[in-house]
Amino acid sequence: MPVKNAVLSSLILVALFGFAANLNAQNTATTRAEAAFSKAASGGPLAMRAFLDQFPKGADLHIHLSGSVYAEHFIHAAAEDGICVDPVGLRFADPPCDSPLVPAKDLDGKMSAASQALYDKLIDSFSMRGFVPKEGETGHDHFFATFSKFDGPSDSHNGEWVNELTKLAAMQNNQYLELMTTPPRRHASKIAGEIGWHLDEAHPDFAGLREQLLAKGLRDEIALDRKHVTEINESYKQLAHCGTPQAEPQCKVEIRYIYQILRGFPPEMVFAQTLLGFETVTQALAAKSDDWVGINFVMPEDGYVSMRDYTLQMKMLDYLHSVYPTVNISLHAGELAPGLVPPEGLRFHIRQAVEMGHAKRIGHGVDVMYEQDAPGLLKELAAKHVMVEINLSSNDGILGVTGDMHPLHSYIDAHVPVAFSTDDEGVSRIDITTEYTRAVVEQSLDYKLLKQTARTGMEHNFLPGASLWAAADNFTKRNAACATAEPEKPAAGKCKEFLEANEKAAAQWELERRFAEFEAKF
Repeated sequence: MPVKNAVLSSLILVALFGFAANLNAQNTATTRAEAAFSKAASGGPLAMRAFLDQFPKGADLHIHLSGSVYAEHFIHAAAEDGICVDPVGLRFADPPCDSPLVPAKDLDGKMSAASQALYDKLIDSFSMRGFVPKEGETGHDHFFATFSKFDGPSDSHNGEWVNELTKLAAMQNNQYLELMTTPPRRHASKIAGEIGWHLDEAHPDFAGLREQLLAKGLRDEIALDRKHVTEINESYKQLAHCGTPQAEPQCKVEIRYIYQILRGFPPEMVFAQTLLGFETVTQALAAKSDDWVGINFVMPEDGYVSMRDYTLQMKMLDYLHSVYPTVNISLHAGELAPGLVPPEGLRFHIRQAVEMGHAKRIGHGVDVMYEQDAPGLLKELAAKHVMVEINLSSNDGILGVTGDMHPLHSYIDAHVPVAFSTDDEGVSRIDITTEYTRAVVEQSLDYKLLKQTARTGMEHNFLPGASLWAAADNFTKRNAACATAEPEKPAAGKCKEFLEANEKAAAQWELERRFAEFEAKF
């Protein structure tokens, strides 16, 4: 026994020394990466941009599919569909393309000087490119007006656009996207209109309205909603040759979808679409599929109906969450700034989104310091581990909020989890590296904080399963199964079993592998 104990002790010591040596090597690599980061920072924004190009970014969790398509791709799709261009309104129009309308195909290929001029104006109309605020049109107005202007190309192009988005993500070492998109809802809207809105807003009978909608066949649209993303995925994977020897790099980018609900419509339609979203996501989660993973409310938060019905809509979510507790909720909340709405409109949206809307993540959260008891709200967000999706470029373009007027550091100082996202990269003419670069140049984040935000995004994605990390938002200690494993080596044993059983942990492990690979270059 003594000999066996001695041998066992020796083996344990060897393992511990090996782990310590590996940890020391990782720390050394991180230190070298931090030094390279500091050198790039001293070289200015362009040097920092180059450094961050291949920095592992983990996830983009706040990204609208339609708003992320660059105008050039819309014009190409319109040309294929035989759509027209209105040269005065600078928007797409239905055929026939009789004068003064111009066929979109005239702007997709060889062009005259006049066609080039219209092409350039159309791109500016579809995006924030070159936009300068002027009397009667703010950045907010121009940004949100773009969506109706590029509406026209058929949904058959969605797979092409996802292919472009994932290609761009792969180019920048971004591994996971949760794309917001609005699926079919005509049947839900129709029956909601037939039923109408007769609820007492002080004590609304949501259960009764739900039963009426289900009795009229609301669930009939679930199959269409799931087919919507299935067809997108099939098209994108075919274009990228996924699953073949010719598979392109974007095939390694993982995608899930967030069900968009249009908050600017009458309450009966918002409730019907929200109910359909909850039903659809519940079914998708139960099937362990790779389509819908959560819901979100969209359309301008400062819109008349959005402001008038905000509390009512949070009550809808409160009720539906009680019926469908597994559905993940991320909400646009606090995408507001002083002057955009009356002062009282800045004082409660984020708190209600968390306390009534059961949001696990908040999109934007720009007005947090104007909310009633802002310090208390920050403590609540930290305690509940509610993550804030930070969109620096769109906050600047839409709200004019940037620099020290942005609450990013208020969140960080209060230990509220944050991660960077693009929102509408096509409209803003940006990419995810732009957001990381702005975080350094404008918000003075260091390498350690950038790494933390990337890990935070992967911690708060809506993939199923346990986290790689032993404690929420604490990236110092991994789950026991993978505590001593080395990310740069293939997982084995209990760690491999754990990763195979938990999609979230597997995605987080991949991020750690990418960090090890990135830092080893220095």
